Amino acid sequence: MTWTAPQITRTDEPPVADERILLEGFLDRHRATLLHKCAGLTGAQLHEASVAPSTLTLLGLVRHMADVERVWFRRRVRGEAVASLYAHPDGRGGASFDLADPAFAEADLATLAAEQQACREAVAGASLDDTFVHERTQETMSLRWVYLHMIEEYARHNGHADLIREAVDGVTGE
Repeated sequence: MTWTAPQITRTDEPPVADERILLEGFLDRHRATLLHKCAGLTGAQLHEASVAPSTLTLLGLVRHMADVERVWFRRRVRGEAVASLYAHPDGRGGASFDLADPAFAEADLATLAAEQQACREAVAGASLDDTFVHERTQETMSLRWVYLHMIEEYARHNGHADLIREAVDGVTGE
């Protein structure tokens, strides 16, 4: 039997709430939307590129977002000594996409879900006003900025996911 990505139940973000609840609600909606775009597809379908010569795939987006979650919430905000999930041996970027393998699609989706939960837990008690210094730019940044950045990151990539999913099997919609 061929594995397919499971169906996802998405919840709407609350229309009225405090800032933290709204940020978490919008981010969780976007997190679920990416998984929703993968639902019902096989590993091979998740690995189909959008348009040649692009390496953009749903599986690559899943892997990329797992790494982005980890880097922003756990490494930068909380200061955990966690390595990137995916890396080229020579250190160049793009490993999330370039090294994606349809045989590991189920594990990659599970990794994203686990990383999303680990990130929720990592910042659960933190204030939106908590700050950290970005290791490359040396800018001081807040957890509030990270939430907004992650919502933007998911929104952009969910737009990509819409187009990729339509190219894979014709499915459209929110």
